[in-house]
Amino acid sequence: MTIYRKAQRTSQQTAALLTLSEVSLGALLLVALGASLPHLVSSLFAWGIAMGLYLLIAGLVMAFWSGGPLGWANRVTLMRAVLITIVTAAVWTPLSPLGHWQWLGVALIALLLDGVDGWVARRTGSQTAFGARFDMELDALLILLLCIGVMLKTPAGPWVLLIGCMRYGFVAAGWRFPWLQDALYDSLRRKAVCVWQIAALLLALVPWASAPVAPLLALSALVALTCSFGVDTLWLYRQHALKRR
Repeated sequence: MTIYRKAQRTSQQTAALLTLSEVSLGALLLVALGASLPHLVSSLFAWGIAMGLYLLIAGLVMAFWSGGPLGWANRVTLMRAVLITIVTAAVWTPLSPLGHWQWLGVALIALLLDGVDGWVARRTGSQTAFGARFDMELDALLILLLCIGVMLKTPAGPWVLLIGCMRYGFVAAGWRFPWLQDALYDSLRRKAVCVWQIAALLLALVPWASAPVAPLLALSALVALTCSFGVDTLWLYRQHALKRR
């Protein structure tokens, strides 16, 4: 029994080291990309934000992943995490015109990779609950960061943060109303709204977006998201009511 426990412990340690090696490679990728984009990560403050956020993400991956190699789909998602940390750093620092375009480009690549990790997971048969949650939380973080960018860099006011905070409010409401935590059906409408949120916020941030256009784009994202959450909340409530009968 003691030999079995030692073997099990050794196996767990090996798996943890494999995961640590992969998230460490992600940190090296962040350093390489940050160094190649000096208009985005241009100060110690920006580097601190990017590295601090990546260390937080890496710590959560280490805590919640079962251990061992991440798999190709999660590696793509981890690459998205690296890009999002760079987007985060640039939100809080002044950007040159070239830096602004680079910022939008990095955010756009992060958006495009959102579809790649799911495709890779399906092609390789590596779908996991962790991977789906990892992907979803990065989507939510990217949307919140874009909202902050729109608030800081366009005439849109703080109300735009409602777009980024709505999902977190929904999760918080689930603590009070547990039926909100029930599984939802797969929905093309929900995916389309998520993509439009990011696309609308990116369009609002392009340099040629005029003062009235940026808030209108953000408002369209907020309306679409509110309607989508309303549909899901109503469906969950009806399912809850049926179970109580």
